[in-house]
Amino acid sequence: MSMDTTHKLLFLLLLLSSNLLTFFLFSSSPPTTTIQPPPSGTDLPPEFLAFTSPQSLPFGHNPNFDSSTLYPPVGHPCTLFLSDLRRFSTYPINGSCPDDELLAQKLLLRGCEPLPRRRCRPASPPDFPEPSPLPLSLWSTPPDSSVHWTPYSCKSFSCLIARKHLPAFDDCKDCFDLSGRELSRWVTPSSNPLDFTIDHVLSSKPPGTIRIGLDIGGGSGTFAVRMKERNVTIITTSMNLNGPFNSFIASRGVVPMYVSVSQRLPFFDNTLDIVHSMHVLSNWIPTTLLHFIVFDVYRVLRPGGIFWLDHFFFVEEQMEEYVGVIESVGFLKVKWVLGRKLDRGPELREMYISALLEKPLKNSW
Repeated sequence: MSMDTTHKLLFLLLLLSSNLLTFFLFSSSPPTTTIQPPPSGTDLPPEFLAFTSPQSLPFGHNPNFDSSTLYPPVGHPCTLFLSDLRRFSTYPINGSCPDDELLAQKLLLRGCEPLPRRRCRPASPPDFPEPSPLPLSLWSTPPDSSVHWTPYSCKSFSCLIARKHLPAFDDCKDCFDLSGRELSRWVTPSSNPLDFTIDHVLSSKPPGTIRIGLDIGGGSGTFAVRMKERNVTIITTSMNLNGPFNSFIASRGVVPMYVSVSQRLPFFDNTLDIVHSMHVLSNWIPTTLLHFIVFDVYRVLRPGGIFWLDHFFFVEEQMEEYVGVIESVGFLKVKWVLGRKLDRGPELREMYISALLEKPLKNSW
């Protein structure tokens, strides 16, 4: 046995001494020290193996797991990108993580989700300020010192706000300007029937019964802020696509969740009152994956819950395909508006659907 292999096995065995899950209920079964070694000849990084290898529970068989072994989860495509995975998993244990947000996000977006845990401290701003208090924070741009700017082309919020005037494409390029279009989103009535207001949507249910929910791909968090102003708690999923979206959402005093659209929603069945998504769910997503996503939205909504599909984009030739996907899930149509997207010209035959879809209150299974 080589010295390197011996070191790997010794390292894995040392992990057994950690008091990993003492907060669970334990059975009276005697402790076990059995652990499966990593596959022979593997080229996976040692820290990746240390996290993902089966971990024997210190107190043996746990009735909650119906097992004596814990298998820490990572996305199965992680091992398809060995070079990037090796870079992500190479760091000083108990030290500082590499400054590698872009690498981590690239792995995540390609399916390495959840990312493996690491035993290092992430890069952070050196002079992080105390956040603004609520409710001031809801509509305040935070100081530049609140963000670690290395991964982004802009190095200040003034740069992020100004880029809405530039021709280059950036995701949600006007979202950081809280004195611009963000002020009127979802609150100002529009002559366009595709544009629903929050108050109109809330009025579709008995008062006070929409209390908690999710915004999928929520930009800079304005939807969650407007709902918070109406005593509704919304969690916002977002990526950091050339901008500190998650940090900005958190600075406003609402909760960001750093998960991609491919990830199974981390909520239990039949729990949320509302799920909203604007633009993110559209024809860039493979049809089969979209089908799974819409069923996942159905799963997490409680009976009677509302799926607000906000400006779902496609081209006219795809209408039958996408309408079929949405209708197959089992929602009731509370409101359904089909309209043309004309900003780039009618010859492109681009379309939107905006809809309020209700999970049946009775017999939703």
